[in-house]
Amino acid sequence: MMNSSLGPVVGVDLGGTSVKAALVSPELELLARDSAPTDVSDENRLLEEIEQLVRRVAGDESVAAVGFGLPSQIDQRRGIVADSINVPLTDVPFVLRMTERLDLMVKVDNDANVACLAEARIGAGKGRANVIMLTLGTGVGGGIVLHGRVHHGATGYGGELGHMVIDENGPPCQGHCPNHGCLESLASAAGVRLAAEQIAAARPGGTLAEAVAKGGAAEVRVVIDGALAGDTDCVDALAIVGRHLGVGIANYVNIFNPDVVVVGGGIMAAGELLLGVAREEAGRRALRPPWREVEDRGVEYDDELRHAGHSQPETSARVTSKTTHAGNATTG
Repeated sequence: MMNSSLGPVVGVDLGGTSVKAALVSPELELLARDSAPTDVSDENRLLEEIEQLVRRVAGDESVAAVGFGLPSQIDQRRGIVADSINVPLTDVPFVLRMTERLDLMVKVDNDANVACLAEARIGAGKGRANVIMLTLGTGVGGGIVLHGRVHHGATGYGGELGHMVIDENGPPCQGHCPNHGCLESLASAAGVRLAAEQIAAARPGGTLAEAVAKGGAAEVRVVIDGALAGDTDCVDALAIVGRHLGVGIANYVNIFNPDVVVVGGGIMAAGELLLGVAREEAGRRALRPPWREVEDRGVEYDDELRHAGHSQPETSARVTSKTTHAGNATTG
């Protein structure tokens, strides 16, 4: 794999369950892709697995660079992965290690930052200079593009939007977060389960009470499918989550004054049952000047786009400004 400034690039999306790679042309044409179950047993084995996956996808192409989206906090000054979720990467000089293994230019960023950049360049935020993205799934990821560039903060640890506290007396957050009441604990899959339990407790004869009694906790898929089918208990559980999401969106609108707020991830399978409530709640709470410039529109993504070297959500919707901004997003 020889270096070429005009050649295609490989994008790698590392998750706790699988690692995906795609070969993408300078024109964003998907040339090849592959994936493998993530080897979480050991740091070196994981790096070896990633190397082999990149080589398989690259084939005989003259690759210009490799970009990685990791579920990690990354020191951008030194290319070091400081901490990670669900993968064995802690205090790892990731850029150096992968450069040595692949003999290619290596770029690395948090997976939600990469997703936000992709949205700003070719997705729901295309043509907009200031983009906020939330991904709702097992947790709540977040990315920020300001004035066309990914905002990393002083060292690279910025953009942890899921860890904004919206209820100081709320439930404990997940993973390594020591806080309570983070958006992640209230608008993720855990938040859906918590809301379902609240509805079940308040309505002992309802459908969610029955589901909780059978399984100990209502599955997220059950709640979303039930809501889409019109079940009142499930609709009301998603409304609780939607209100939490709306509080978070209002805060981001007030702080960043974005052109676009993109919301994606598996939880967005609930569509307007979730986003509609969030939109209404955010509209009540956000300051008038920035909120007046914002409107909502749903956007669907196909599988090809999600693998074009970016960490793309399966479904996303956006809150967009009415003013068009020119210019493409670039990494910082």
